[in-house]
Amino acid sequence: MATAEARGQGTKADPWVLKTPPLSSEFMMYRDETLNPPALVCQVGTTTLLYDLRCIDDLHAMLKAHGDWMELGSADEQKEAKPGTVEAWGRSAENPVGGWYGLKKGLRGRFGMYVPPVLEVLGLAEVEHNARGNRMRAL
Repeated sequence: MATAEARGQGTKADPWVLKTPPLSSEFMMYRDETLNPPALVCQVGTTTLLYDLRCIDDLHAMLKAHGDWMELGSADEQKEAKPGTVEAWGRSAENPVGGWYGLKKGLRGRFGMYVPPVLEVLGLAEVEHNARGNRMRAL
């Protein structure tokens, strides 16, 4: 299994330059603890997505408790997330924030596309890099 490579330190001045799980598109992410709430900022072309920064620790804890591979299931906010996926968990009333980790209304989705590579670069998870149907698991 290929491992995603990343450049950068995950700061605003030196963001991570990551690739989506299929390794088909590049994007940038960084932590911004000056925002309220602190956020994981994702820059995809000219679009900026924001995720509650605690999603890193919360997703890792959920994956540890899950104990096995979990499908990513990325989807835009306007589309239903496939049940049992990382995307569905990132929107669920059952997760630690009680709903969406995405902070920008209209752009709250794609959690399953952009957050897993961050856990991978931090050494918290393993992510598959197939053309479709990728999964992840906690390390």
